[in-house]
Amino acid sequence: MKTDAFTYSDGVESFIGHLAWDERFEGPTPAVLIAPAFGGLGPFEKALAEELAGEGYVALALDYYGHGKRAEGPEEARALMAGVTADRQVLARRMLAAFEAVEAMPHVDASRVGALGFCLGGKAVLDLARTGADIKACVPIHGVYDAPNFATQKMRASVLVLHGWNDPLAPPEALSQLAEELTTHCEDWQVLGFGHTGHAFTNPNARDAAGGMMYSERATERSWVALRNFLAEKLQAEVLSDA
Repeated sequence: MKTDAFTYSDGVESFIGHLAWDERFEGPTPAVLIAPAFGGLGPFEKALAEELAGEGYVALALDYYGHGKRAEGPEEARALMAGVTADRQVLARRMLAAFEAVEAMPHVDASRVGALGFCLGGKAVLDLARTGADIKACVPIHGVYDAPNFATQKMRASVLVLHGWNDPLAPPEALSQLAEELTTHCEDWQVLGFGHTGHAFTNPNARDAAGGMMYSERATERSWVALRNFLAEKLQAEVLSDA
């Protein structure tokens, strides 16, 4: 297993992500972007990148705040989040920068790149797909679905939405609006909704039941199965069929 602090730029700001790959897998290999929740890049995303690298992906846990910035608490996280969501074109530009940096790697198959994200990261990967970027898979996990301030382009990505049905940040009407958007702009989309499940259900530290943010072991396990099957179908299908 190899890991590295990976620096890239959107032409305005510099970013430091966590790159992981496994040399046992001969390139070019598929790649996955991992967009973190509003706290920024941290141990959870880095560990997931290394886990996916062990399954044959080049994985980049990305940084969209700049210089590898991670919030020290919720107040700072909300301020950082506001800075990249006040103009969603900024968030989209930063996501595109990460995607373009990864697809340019010589050991990455640029035709097999996917993106997944948690909470704010779910919004970020949807915005990446909304730009028309040539990603093959997009997976928002307990994401936020509000439309950006730019026109959605035809989505090249297949989209899997992993959704807690009782998520206060993405109520049923928000999911319905996203479904309408995907029906118009995306040829291949699906939603897996988890009943009695709120926001941040994959985060073991989410313990705010009253606020609708609560870890769910059951939903987490089911979402991981769905995620892995989806990534294998969209990013590894050709390789698996030739094996």
